[in-house]
Amino acid sequence: MPTNFNFNFTNNSVVTLELPFSEHVEELRQRIFLIVGIILLFTCLAFVDVKSLVKFLELPINNVKFFQLSPGEYFISTIKIAFYTGLLFSSPFAIGQLILFLLPGLTKKETKIILPLLISSLILFGLGLAFSYYTLVPAALNFFLNYSEEVLEPLWSFDQYFEFILVLFYSTGLAFQIPIIQILVGLLNIVSPKQMLGAWRYVILVSTILGAILTPSTDPLTQLLLSFAIILLYISGLGILFLIKN
Repeated sequence: MPTNFNFNFTNNSVVTLELPFSEHVEELRQRIFLIVGIILLFTCLAFVDVKSLVKFLELPINNVKFFQLSPGEYFISTIKIAFYTGLLFSSPFAIGQLILFLLPGLTKKETKIILPLLISSLILFGLGLAFSYYTLVPAALNFFLNYSEEVLEPLWSFDQYFEFILVLFYSTGLAFQIPIIQILVGLLNIVSPKQMLGAWRYVILVSTILGAILTPSTDPLTQLLLSFAIILLYISGLGILFLIKN
């Protein structure tokens, strides 16, 4: 990515110098090392108090006893929890480093578009995690508990429980990126806002399919909740795109 430096002389001439490609590669390498270091730092901090994180993850469900299938299962699970927590909390810093790397090569118009989209993407991902934690996870787990009530005693493997909610967390966070994708597609004139509005029937169909694919559980309530959220996100993205275009 070229970074330009302008030098003004007395005769009003302008000389533009472009950094060599190797220097951009070196800058990118340094920023990647910095991001990896921050991720490791947050991972270590999360591992120090990982028991609080485990209790936080167990809050959406009650009356369930967790166990480990092997001696090291819980230990491996806590490492996973610490890593994904570190990844989550370091993501704003990673996006900041990406912005600092891209900024010199962007025009003012591109900067006005890309920076708000990156920040909005991060906010939407956080909202997706919150929606999953407070709505989807309790709905899915309570469905399974009520279904097996008076027949089976709920004894769940903690590692399998963590993988279940992890998939639900990140699939919902990715689904919440739909408005960002819509705005990018609309600004690039690949699909117009009117075409997006005219495809509402297909949106309902696709949202139903995505709700079934992205949710690790098979209960209809969780799938319907996610499908409804996808439709609302699509409508929100369409409304924002109309405002930008007009």
